[in-house]
Amino acid sequence: MGKLELWDMVGAYPLCPNCNKREVVRDAWTSWSMAEQDWLLKATFDHFQCDACGEAITPQWQVDKEFRRKRIRRLNDALRRGEVTNATIVITAGVKAKGQEFQEEVCRAVAEFTEFCADNDPFREHDYGQIIVAGEKLFFKIDYFDLKLKNLSPDPASDRVTRRVLTIMLAREY
Repeated sequence: MGKLELWDMVGAYPLCPNCNKREVVRDAWTSWSMAEQDWLLKATFDHFQCDACGEAITPQWQVDKEFRRKRIRRLNDALRRGEVTNATIVITAGVKAKGQEFQEEVCRAVAEFTEFCADNDPFREHDYGQIIVAGEKLFFKIDYFDLKLKNLSPDPASDRVTRRVLTIMLAREY
C-alpha cells in the first residue's frame, strides 16, 4: 500500500472553504439492488458542493485528532482483551519460561488492566502498561505496523492498514 492521502485517514472530514461547515456533499451514481431492496453506491465524481451555503467547492480536509485518539484507544483495548484479529501477540522468552499458568495470569492481567494515567499513557492510547503478577514486574506495549510488518503503519487508527503488535515482557528483559 502506498502513502495515504489525508482524506483516506480515519477521522478525516471535508470542510467548506466558504462557510467552514461540514455539510459537504459529492455527486454520485447509485443503482437499485433487488437483493438489498435499496439504492447502492455505484460511483462517485469530482464535483463537491456545500449544502449549507449552496456553493460548488473544493473541500478543505481536516482531521479530528480526538476522534482518532479514541479510535486507537478502542482498538488497543480490544487487542488487550483478545478481540482483534489483525494483530500479533509476542510473549518473550522470560515470560514463557515461567510456565503456562503464569502466562495465562499475565494475559488476564493485561486484558483487565485499567490503571492508565498521564505517566504511563501520555498520548491516551492505552498502548503501554506495567503489571505485577506473582511478584514479577512486567511491561506490555502495543506498536503499530503496516500489514506486512515491514514499516510503521501509515494510519494507526485504521485496522485496514495496521497490524497491531502487543509485546508482553518481564521488566528485567527490557
